[in-house]
Amino acid sequence: MLAFNGGFVDAVGYFGLQGLFIAHVTGNFVTLAGALVQGSQGNIGKILALPEFVLVVALARLAGTALRASGRPALRALMALKVLLLFAFFVLAVRYGPFADTNTPVALLAGFCGVAAMAVQNAFGRVHFASLPPTTVMTNTTVQATLDAVDLLTGAEGEETANVRARFRRLALSLASFAAGCAAAAILYYYIGFWCLALAVAIGAIAAVLRIDAD
Repeated sequence: MLAFNGGFVDAVGYFGLQGLFIAHVTGNFVTLAGALVQGSQGNIGKILALPEFVLVVALARLAGTALRASGRPALRALMALKVLLLFAFFVLAVRYGPFADTNTPVALLAGFCGVAAMAVQNAFGRVHFASLPPTTVMTNTTVQATLDAVDLLTGAEGEETANVRARFRRLALSLASFAAGCAAAAILYYYIGFWCLALAVAIGAIAAVLRIDAD
């Protein structure tokens, strides 16, 4: 569910905020270069996305540490915060979008809410789901899945085969979920614009509730 949302929100940002990558923020270096060469808009958001992402990850880390030190459920709070940020992105985008100029303050604020939501997801993913594949960046996941596929096809042996097969299943599921999120975003954004973000908010809320129940 988190990987689906990662792909979904990233695609919506790309379509609706003139090429802004909300989850895969380092991709904004490429789109920024393209915008500078082609003279298109959205440069401010692309420049600020990475430092904002880093700042939010750092704040999420500090908040999680403080919550654990006080005996409070850090993961529950961080997942709830991510949903609230996604909801803010949804409300701002629907209320003020579509954005003819994504360098305007309200467009930047909408994008920054989305980036902050994915930064929080990245932070708690690395801390609380460290054994699972990343949910927002698929490059390393694709590399490892390819290596595992080759090992399985060429005959890894014994206990190693079971470990590789289990890891490959997790990686493949993450890749498929992320791709499905991108595809769903493309279709829904075409028909209903930023209203499609309601789906991302709902899935984020369901994932948070399921995690809370598991705790």
